[in-house]
Amino acid sequence: MRSVISKLKQVCTVTVLAMALPLSAMAQAYPSKPIKMIVPFPAGGTTDIVARIIAQKMTESMGQPVTVDNRGGAGGNIGADLMAKAPPDGYTIMMHNLSFPLAAVAQALANRSPFNVDTDFAGVSIAVYVPFIWTSSPSVPAKDLKELANLLKSNKSLQYNYGSTGPGSTMHVLGEAYKKEAGINMEHIPFKGAAPLKQELLAGRLQVGGDQLSSSLAEVKAGTLKALATTASKRIPGLPDVPTVKELGFPNLELEGWNGVFAPAKTPKDIIDRLNKEIIAAVRHPDVVKRLNELGAEGVGSTPAAQDAMLRKQMDQFRGIIREMKLD
Repeated sequence: MRSVISKLKQVCTVTVLAMALPLSAMAQAYPSKPIKMIVPFPAGGTTDIVARIIAQKMTESMGQPVTVDNRGGAGGNIGADLMAKAPPDGYTIMMHNLSFPLAAVAQALANRSPFNVDTDFAGVSIAVYVPFIWTSSPSVPAKDLKELANLLKSNKSLQYNYGSTGPGSTMHVLGEAYKKEAGINMEHIPFKGAAPLKQELLAGRLQVGGDQLSSSLAEVKAGTLKALATTASKRIPGLPDVPTVKELGFPNLELEGWNGVFAPAKTPKDIIDRLNKEIIAAVRHPDVVKRLNELGAEGVGSTPAAQDAMLRKQMDQFRGIIREMKLD
């Protein structure tokens, strides 16, 4: 009887070990198929450019393709919703930017948010810092935001429009805050991303806009777009003549720019840690550092907790403003 029991124990032990081995192998095998990185904006903008640079390096180091999937619209919320509802297995991630906290708050306050930003997302890493700048068509006779405000107040017949990357996006919130603080009027024109917004500015059909620096740095340096201000806390080294919003008398418009990676909530910690490690390695690679510098961006590679903290900090910073504006 004892020998039978002993044999049963051996069988059970072997069975448990056999079951454990595939699980361990699966954990070690990540990734075993391509990874999709959702960019919630059309191709051509800062977030798309940064995502493609980092995705290429991740592809090289992870042994599986990391492909960018552009899903623009609703200030980035369409793509964010797709990522939030994806399986939490590490094969669908998202590169977003400073529009995320503002658009999420705007949608939530309007009771139209398809996701819960507090429970549906897990931060992976702040990948880069990229300053946000206000831009205008060269035909606008103002060199900065203060002169623009004076221009519109002194000539009520001027009908200026400002563009954003969608309802509740960074430029939309900042544009409405600027109108209120400056005591001026401009109509809001939403676009699906930075690329189409920039094209309208370049064509002269739109007077004012704004996005992260990388989207328009080349045009600003070439003189085909004008930089009116940066929302960063200090002047941009590559554009030392562009004043900060605080210098111009609009401290409430100050906002640090970033691009960061998120995964669906409940993604296993070991997968989050692996993705974090890969992103840090990517942004610190010499080739990537050089490319980011050319774009006016600075590689960061933060902890997952730092990305979560940045998201919540900026949501808190602008929640009151967005609630008061009742943005649509």
